[in-house]
Amino acid sequence: MGGDRGPAAVVAGILASADKNPDVRFIVHGPENELNRLISGSRGLAARCEIRHADGVVAMADKPSQVMRNGQDTSMWSAIDCVKNGEATGVVSCGNTGALMLLSMMRLRRLPGVNRPAIACLWPSLNPGGYNVMLDAGADIKADENDLLQYALMGASYARNGLGIAKPRIGLLNVGTEEHKGRAELKLAHELISNNITTGAFEFVGFVEGGDIPSNRVDVIVTDGFTGNVALKTGEGTARLVSDELKVAFKATPLSRIAALMAYPALMRLNKRIDPRRVNGGIFLGLNGTVIKSHGSADATGVSAAIKLAFTLAQSGFTERLAARVASAQPSSQDESGTTNDNDSGAV
Repeated sequence: MGGDRGPAAVVAGILASADKNPDVRFIVHGPENELNRLISGSRGLAARCEIRHADGVVAMADKPSQVMRNGQDTSMWSAIDCVKNGEATGVVSCGNTGALMLLSMMRLRRLPGVNRPAIACLWPSLNPGGYNVMLDAGADIKADENDLLQYALMGASYARNGLGIAKPRIGLLNVGTEEHKGRAELKLAHELISNNITTGAFEFVGFVEGGDIPSNRVDVIVTDGFTGNVALKTGEGTARLVSDELKVAFKATPLSRIAALMAYPALMRLNKRIDPRRVNGGIFLGLNGTVIKSHGSADATGVSAAIKLAFTLAQSGFTERLAARVASAQPSSQDESGTTNDNDSGAV
C-alpha cells in the first residue's frame, strides 16, 4: 500500500505475473474493500489471491523506529508476518525501504552468523546471462572486513541459485585494482575472501573498479551500502539520460526521424536491455525469509519482475542454502563470535 503509484500498480503487476506463471499464488495485504474492487476487476485474479485486511499504511516519510513501535496494523507488518508464520515463501513490497528492513530484521531475524543483512540488486552487464549482482546496495552504509566476507558468500549463493551460475566470480569494489590501494578494511576483506574460496565455491578475481560493474569480468560485485547505493542511483540516472538524449537526437531533423524509424528495432532492444523496471527488486540477504524490495515508483512491469525474482528464489530453497553457506565462513580471528561449519559440503 505504500508505493508511489498506490495499490493499482501492484495489482496490475500481480496480474501480469499471474498471466506468465500459473503456479504462483498471492496473499495481498491492505484495506479489504479497496483491494476487493481492484482484484475483482482483473480477469481471473480473484481465484489466485487471498486478501488480508490491514488498515494501516507505512508512508515513505515514516521513520522506521516509529513503524516498529506503532505499525502492527499496517499492510507491511502483515505481509512480513505471513513469511514468519510460514504462510508465504516470500514478501514483495514497494514501500519504505528503511521500515521494510527494520521490520524484516525484527520479525524474521537474521541468519546465524550474519552481522549485517545486505540488499543485492541486478545490474545489466556483458555477461552471457545479461546481469551481474551487486551488494550491498544500501541496507547499511558501513561494512567491515567480516561484513564484506559475508556479502561475498551471500552474493555468490544468490548468483548460483538466482542466476544459475555454477561458480560465480567475485570482485571487491575499490578505487583501483592494485593490492596496496584502498581502506584497511578492504585489504583485510581481500585476504578473508581469498581464504574462503574453497569453502564458498566461487572464484575471487580481487579488486575491481567502477567500470567493471557492468563488465563480463565478474558476476558479483561486493561493496559497502553507501558506495553501492550511490553507484546504483548513478547507473539508473545515466540510463535515463541516454534514453532521453537519444529521443531528442532522433527528433531533431526530418533526416534523423527517418534514421530513427530504420533503427527502431535496435533501439527497442537497447531500451529493453537497460530498462531498470525489468531488473526491479533488491533482495534482503541474510534474513530467515525472502524479502524483495521493489522500487517505490515501480509500475506493473517492475512489480511483476520483483514477483518473478521472489518466486524463482522460493523454488530453489534459497534461504536454506544461503544459511548453510554463511555458516561455512571462516571469519577473521578478531571476530570471536564467528563459527565455522566443517560439515557443510556441496555448492549452494
